Amino acid sequence: MNMTLAPKKLPCAAALADYELRFQSLYHSGRALAFPCDAKGDVYLDELTERARENYLFARAVVGHEYANPVVQPVALAAAAITSTPSSRPANR
Repeated sequence: MNMTLAPKKLPCAAALADYELRFQSLYHSGRALAFPCDAKGDVYLDELTERARENYLFARAVVGHEYANPVVQPVALAAAAITSTPSSRPANR
């Protein structure tokens, strides 16, 4: 019996760019770690840089201590949240 295991098909980079897995800090509002993922929240570790991979593994390890449970969200939603943050305006003279 010949059993071959097919490698797991990775989504294209564009599909990963549509969603992010976001770990919100429990102690610092506005701080979070976010990683590209698919719609189910799967992060492909092989696609991350070494630093991003270390940050991802750290965030997972400290959920409930440093970071909240991760949330999958569309990247467009995350970008809208960042741009809707009040900016500092120069004082009128």
